[in-house]
Amino acid sequence: MDDVAETARDQVSDTGRSTEQDPDGSGDGARPPLRVVIAKPGLDGHDRGAKVVARALRDAGVEVVYTGLHQTPEQIVAAVVQEDADAVGLSVLSGAHMTLFPRVVQLLKDQGADDVVVFGGGIIPDADIPLLKEQGVAMVFTPGTTMASIVDWVRENV
Repeated sequence: MDDVAETARDQVSDTGRSTEQDPDGSGDGARPPLRVVIAKPGLDGHDRGAKVVARALRDAGVEVVYTGLHQTPEQIVAAVVQEDADAVGLSVLSGAHMTLFPRVVQLLKDQGADDVVVFGGGIIPDADIPLLKEQGVAMVFTPGTTMASIVDWVRENV
């Protein structure tokens, strides 16, 4: 029995998802759908862009959880952990991205969820993008980015 338990433990990743040849158990060898949390941190009340990205990802076969407006970094990270998400997309138009994005990255590390890919978008000055990447934000999308390029990036990087 110990060998069976050890084998089962070896086939499950740190997130609890299977790592064997047929990870979703469907028999087709396919990977389970990606799960992404889309969140609006802070006091920003404009969520159209976040909803459009959420719908584009959903239409591309990604499981999407939208947290709604006015979420704290702590609430966002709790949702990411509870949903066993592969990534979190943050949308900020208020200018608070230099505070909120790094806070989410740090809280994920504190929760042992630093394997979750963090990406973001919104009204973000070009000068801030390298600083956000240095702090653990994998990608920043700015106005004019096509939904196809966001979907492609998520598929390739998550």
